Amino acid sequence: MTETYSTSQGGQEPTAKFEREVLVRGWRSYAPRAPRCLPLIKFAARTDMGQVRENNEDKFDFYEPEEPAILAQRGCLYAVADGMGGALAGQIASELTLKRLLSAYYDHPADDPHVAMREAILEANNYIYALAQAIPERNGMGSTLVAAVFIEDRVFIVQVGDSRAYLWRRGQFRQVTVDHSWVEEQVRAGVLTREEAELSPFRNVITRSIGATPNVLPDFYDESVQEGDIWLLCSDGLTGHVEDAEIADIIGTHAPSEATRQLVELANARGGRDNITVFVLSIRAVVAYEEAQAFFTAPQMMPKEAAVDDGSLSSTPKPAAPFWRRFLLGS
Repeated sequence: MTETYSTSQGGQEPTAKFEREVLVRGWRSYAPRAPRCLPLIKFAARTDMGQVRENNEDKFDFYEPEEPAILAQRGCLYAVADGMGGALAGQIASELTLKRLLSAYYDHPADDPHVAMREAILEANNYIYALAQAIPERNGMGSTLVAAVFIEDRVFIVQVGDSRAYLWRRGQFRQVTVDHSWVEEQVRAGVLTREEAELSPFRNVITRSIGATPNVLPDFYDESVQEGDIWLLCSDGLTGHVEDAEIADIIGTHAPSEATRQLVELANARGGRDNITVFVLSIRAVVAYEEAQAFFTAPQMMPKEAAVDDGSLSSTPKPAAPFWRRFLLGS
């Protein structure tokens, strides 16, 4: 079964409902300024149980604030988490990781978003670790995390574990993050080749996760935001079955919704040994904030001379296709 644009399954999650009021407690302290510019992002996300597992321990979530001060200081956040642990512990860990991350990141008083994100991850880690210590059945529960935060014309990626972020830019495709896994460490040390690592029985052993130990060290990656960029966030259920070149071809030639569908179907067709989650974000434009506001609040008018003469007596210019429609269609 596949979920799209959903982060919970009714009645199956023993975690509290996410409350917006909790998220916005700290927003009043943000400096009252608008962002210089905004990336216009069309995205799609999909999570699937796969062909072998009996439940889905992957989660995705996102938050796109509209308040100018929040956009300027915290931006828009998109994330994937892959839980681990028996007795539904992995499902709980990934759910809690994203809920605590969102609330703590947007509520944190620090001016620097990197500081706010680092503290939010530590808070999520402490919460999940304490929960695992308190409930024996959940001992060892944890979650990976990969998140992208877009602020004006910059994006930073934060990562813990082996969930990945990729960037497609002008036909070039590359993995931005470096896995926190045993086999990756062996490859970087020259002990294993990349091919040997893919076949290793220890390829799923990760060396960092949220909630498994009292402390966690996330990695950060900073990039510019450029029109035409396509970002992919995914769990290892995708990359365990689909090669990078195949991923690049799919996301580079299809709209986000179709790309997520094809990627999940391809991973399932090749065995679907794990849960599969993909998040595709297409940067359609980077525009001045005032321009972005105008796009979404008022229809654009065609020039008088460009209006089609339909024989009517009125010479009033006719509205062009609304920007949101042209944006969604990719024109």
